[in-house]
Amino acid sequence: MVVEEENRSMEEGLLQHQNDRDDRRITACVILSTFVAVCSAFSYGCAAGYTSGAETAIMKELDLSMAQFSAFGSFLNVGGAVGALFSGQLAVILGRRRTLWACDFFCVFGWLSIAFAKNVFWLDLGRISLGIGVGLISYVVPVYIAEITPKHVRGAFTASNQLLQNSGVSLIYFFGTVINWRVMAVIGAIPCILQTIGIFFIPESPRWLAKIRLSKEVESSLHRLRGKDTDVSGEAAEIQVMTKMLEEDSKSSFCDMFQKKYRRTLVVGIGLMLIQQLSGASGITYYSNAIFRKAGFSERLGSMIFGVFVIPKALVGLILVDRWGRRPLLLASAVGMSIGSLLIGVSFTLQQMNVLPELIPIFVFVNILVYFGCFAFGIGGLPWVIMSEIFPINIKVSAGTIVALTSWTSGWFVSYAFNFMFEWSAQGLYFLYYFFINLDKKIYQKKLRVIFIKIHKSNIKLFKNRVRILTFVSNSFRCAKCAVGKYLLDSRFLQILLAFVFLFRLDD
Repeated sequence: MVVEEENRSMEEGLLQHQNDRDDRRITACVILSTFVAVCSAFSYGCAAGYTSGAETAIMKELDLSMAQFSAFGSFLNVGGAVGALFSGQLAVILGRRRTLWACDFFCVFGWLSIAFAKNVFWLDLGRISLGIGVGLISYVVPVYIAEITPKHVRGAFTASNQLLQNSGVSLIYFFGTVINWRVMAVIGAIPCILQTIGIFFIPESPRWLAKIRLSKEVESSLHRLRGKDTDVSGEAAEIQVMTKMLEEDSKSSFCDMFQKKYRRTLVVGIGLMLIQQLSGASGITYYSNAIFRKAGFSERLGSMIFGVFVIPKALVGLILVDRWGRRPLLLASAVGMSIGSLLIGVSFTLQQMNVLPELIPIFVFVNILVYFGCFAFGIGGLPWVIMSEIFPINIKVSAGTIVALTSWTSGWFVSYAFNFMFEWSAQGLYFLYYFFINLDKKIYQKKLRVIFIKIHKSNIKLFKNRVRILTFVSNSFRCAKCAVGKYLLDSRFLQILLAFVFLFRLDD
């Protein structure tokens, strides 16, 4: 009898070890699906940096005024606001794969419309269409990657979305001053065309399939993602139970987020997006060559160095975010941007006074790198991370929509007004950015601390509630085991029970 129990324990241990090993497998299908998904993220990056290298050539060939070109650049944000507004609903109704196809349709149409434009109408129409695609991409790509990847590599695979965006920006900066602007538009469409073909070979998100109650398709999708010989019944049950629980917890109306208890988190979420956009980083991204030209620095050399600088600066934030924490990294980013914008303003002031004319171009360029680098590792990406953490699940969708619209609309204002204000007073513009960064930093420094303390307390309370629930589930299981015996020890029952218990972990 003792020998049988030892053998049974050994078999269960081996089975558990095999399941853990299966859960940690990274299959070719996961890699291919992630690669296909981030193709559109690369196109997103191309769209963000496109106006910088193409500015002079487009204005000259199509005879555009400064106002017309500024409108053209800012229309990416107008389209992005429209795409962001409907991205969540489209991803739920159409599924992740079909929504990616919709992204590709808008992006390819936008790029080709720009590439073959003969007048400002087709140029603007293409930019708006491209913006709608970008707005959809900003939501559906990270969601799809997070839903198909194993837990232990989910963060790294999701980070590839940001990495490919920066790679797209880098490509445009590096070759934008060398290659014709129409050819660059065609190059920007290629990743979306590749994605359109690649979507035929990747599975649908198992979580979306569970949401629409397709149990067999959930297991089929997981078999493709985890391997044909892998036992996915436990993960499938876990996904189905978790999806059902999330649907019950997230039922709320749009007006619920305006309740007094959510007011502080909503203000912080909107405020973080305002500081992200009003810091003026989108102006540098869209019109960096205009800044180099004004400072007297070589446009081609500056654009190429900037292109090389874009990718490593994105990796710094990924390394530091878990070591420093959200709030310290955000404040460090704001301090660095304050110093950078102040020094850029001082540089243009000295240029106007004709002081150190030989050194001013280099001084401006170095300070732009400092400013943009500090933006990248903190304020550039952290507001989106913080937003996903501070909103309760019952208002996350509606509050996330409001915050995203705030980001896109304020980004439109900055990108449209940048050229006018820069021509009016380059130093005055960067002194204004310095003022906005410091004002928002002082306002939200204290509020962020209060929010994170509240989140910590709510997590402790949630943990205590889950301990009580786990005790209840465990006692219920003992009673059921005594009453029914062996029949309840069927493997399917245990898998569903384990999935249910998993739902009540603290770090879900």
